[in-house]
Amino acid sequence: MNTGDGRLVVTLLGSGTPNPNPRRFGPATLVQAGGLDLLFDAGRGCPIRLAQCGVPLGRVAAVFLTHFHSDHVNGLADVWMSSYIPPAWGGRRRALRLFGPPGTARMAHHLREAFADDIRIRMADEAVPEEATRIAAIDFPASGGVVFEESGVRVTAFEVDHGQHIRPAVGFRIDHEGRSVLLSGDTKPHPNVRLHGAGVDLLVHEVCALPAALAGRPVQQAIADHHTSPAEAGAIFAATRPGLAAYTHIVQIAAPGVPPVSLEAIEAETRTAYDGPLVFGEDLMRFTITADGVAVDQVA
Repeated sequence: MNTGDGRLVVTLLGSGTPNPNPRRFGPATLVQAGGLDLLFDAGRGCPIRLAQCGVPLGRVAAVFLTHFHSDHVNGLADVWMSSYIPPAWGGRRRALRLFGPPGTARMAHHLREAFADDIRIRMADEAVPEEATRIAAIDFPASGGVVFEESGVRVTAFEVDHGQHIRPAVGFRIDHEGRSVLLSGDTKPHPNVRLHGAGVDLLVHEVCALPAALAGRPVQQAIADHHTSPAEAGAIFAATRPGLAAYTHIVQIAAPGVPPVSLEAIEAETRTAYDGPLVFGEDLMRFTITADGVAVDQVA
C-alpha cells in the first residue's frame, strides 16, 4: 500500500524490546502518506515485516532514528544492504536517506566501512551502482524541529528523556493533510510528548510495567526508571486526548519467581488516569487515519 490519497497509514513492524521474541520483533514503525514509505527506527527483523506489508526495501523513502540503543538500530544494516540487492524486493538505485540525532552520520560512515566487502562484491558481481550502496545521512539537532518535509508529509522531531546517559533521544510527530500521528520513542514522561501530542489522531507510546515485588531491586528498577509506567502513560493520554492511544515497545519486567505484569493489569493501571480509546500494539497492527477517524486492522 503506497497511499497517495490523503490517508495516513501507520503499521507497527516491531512492538517488542531487546528480548528475542518471535511474536514481537524489534522496534520499527512504517508510516505511509503522500506516496511515501517512511521507516521510524529499524529494529530486529524489520525487513521481514516490510515484506509482509508488501513494501520492497528499495521503496523505503527514508529512515528516521529515535536513538542509538541496539534494539532500535540492529536492523538498519539489513534494511540498507538488502535494499540495494537487484531483485524486486530490493532494487534501490540511489543512496538510502537516513535522518537522526547527532551521531547518525558517524554511524552511517562506519556501517559502510564495516561492510565494504559486501559493497565491493555486489558492485562487481551484480552490477549494483555505487550510488545505491551509499547512505545519505543527516544529523538533525538533538533539540529537534522539522526534519523532513516532502510530498505534503512533515516530520517533526522533539527531544525526550530516556535517561541521563542515553542522549540524544527523540520522538517524532508526522503530519499529512490534517492527519497526525505521534511516536514517543523510548522515554520517561516528558512535556514534549504532551506538547506535540495534543489532539493527534494517533498517539503511539512506549510503556513499562514493573511488578511490585521487583520495585527497588537495582537491575529491574533501573530499567523501569528509563521508561513510562502505565499510570504515567495514562496521564499523558488524558492530557493529550488523542483520537486513539496505542502502546508499543511493551516492556514487561520479570525475574525468576516473579511473573511479568499482565496486559490486563497494565490496562487497568492506565485506566486510573485515562478513559479514552486504547489498544495494545502487536506486530503488523495497522492504523489507517482518514477524515472518519482511525481504523485498526492487522496486515494479512
